[in-house]
Amino acid sequence: MKVRRPLRSPRLPRPASDSLWRDRRFVRFWSGQSVSQFGDRITELALPLLAVGVLHGSANQVALLTALVWTPNLLGLFLGAWVDHRPGKRQLMLLADLFRAAVLLTLPIAYALDTVTLGQLYAVALLTGTAAVVFNTAYSSFFAHLVPPESYVEANSKLSASRSVSFIAGPAVGGGLVQALTAPVAVLADALSFVASAVLVGRTRVDEPVRTASAGPSLLRRAKEGLTFVLREPVMRAGLLCATTLNFFSFLASTGLLVLFADRVLQLSPGAIGLAFGIGAGGGLLGAVTSPAIARRIGIGRSIVAGAVLYPAPIALIAAATGPTWTRLGTLGAAEFLSAFGVMLLDVNLNSLQASVVPDGLRSRVAGAYNTVNYGVRPLGALVGGGLATLMGLRVTLVVAAVGGAMSAVWVVASPIAGIRELGRAPVGSRQA
Repeated sequence: MKVRRPLRSPRLPRPASDSLWRDRRFVRFWSGQSVSQFGDRITELALPLLAVGVLHGSANQVALLTALVWTPNLLGLFLGAWVDHRPGKRQLMLLADLFRAAVLLTLPIAYALDTVTLGQLYAVALLTGTAAVVFNTAYSSFFAHLVPPESYVEANSKLSASRSVSFIAGPAVGGGLVQALTAPVAVLADALSFVASAVLVGRTRVDEPVRTASAGPSLLRRAKEGLTFVLREPVMRAGLLCATTLNFFSFLASTGLLVLFADRVLQLSPGAIGLAFGIGAGGGLLGAVTSPAIARRIGIGRSIVAGAVLYPAPIALIAAATGPTWTRLGTLGAAEFLSAFGVMLLDVNLNSLQASVVPDGLRSRVAGAYNTVNYGVRPLGALVGGGLATLMGLRVTLVVAAVGGAMSAVWVVASPIAGIRELGRAPVGSRQA
């Protein structure tokens, strides 16, 4: 069937390409997300280091920790359908932030009482992951009403740029905090960042469609509608196949296993690991800032293809790292730089393209269905990566992740996405379902 675009209220033209910085609502929301992203980078390093350094976790246990963070996405199909039917996406995002802050606060408290366990780490990962699914499915609708469609690429570029900055400073600061204050205390910074995000999101009001929680079709039917749209819409389907393949293989070498490899094989200190990730993340900042220009130069479709290859391929460099400490540290940083550049080139353009083809009334349920598959495969990849690392070693696992991940670009090359140069210029048929 043909998907009709929803009618939008008229918007005044923006006077300049940088005018989003003059939009107080966007700047407020951007600030909240920037603070939250910074805290996340600390926790992403602190949790596996806590499992490895304090609780002496094995490769399988670290992989399970990573898997549990993403496992709640398997419920995204239904959570997205539920969120899509709820009035007030902003309130849901605010509550999700506060819930994550409360859960993370239990770690420093338990550590102070000398009662922290792997079981608690697993519970924290599962609960914060569930709250993240609610936040992300509500975010898709919130974002679409926060900025006009012609600003999607620009807005995603700015949000991704701050995310990249968090990858630069967050791991370096996180590594230093872990080394100086211990991992559980470092997690406190992430908890406080969610409180700040909740305050700023709560003050960012958008004009959302009036919706009642009781009217409409059943939850199961709404979930089915979201999944059907993803599977039948050519841009969404190809993007999902690419992202799912990429996520499975990249999570063979998840952050937890990379930390384990850097700690036990490369024999780098927590501070050095954080420094390498931080330096490497400069590539993410460069990718986020230059993505709009690259897309204008070679087209959105080709930018997505390039990002899909460049994101996973440098993992092979990490597997080959050897020699003196400065060489191992430099190789890790360089590989992270290239990978971060690639993922931003992919994310900024693919997210903007997909936002432009989804009707307003389906946004959260489409996001839920999409993430059920896309993010739901991550725990599977992490678990397979842990098993592969145990059986064949960490270096082999990293090589498999690099080669398999780069093959994800095939899905995009064989789809209408590859021929799309700019938003609103998708090939005929790419908006059919």
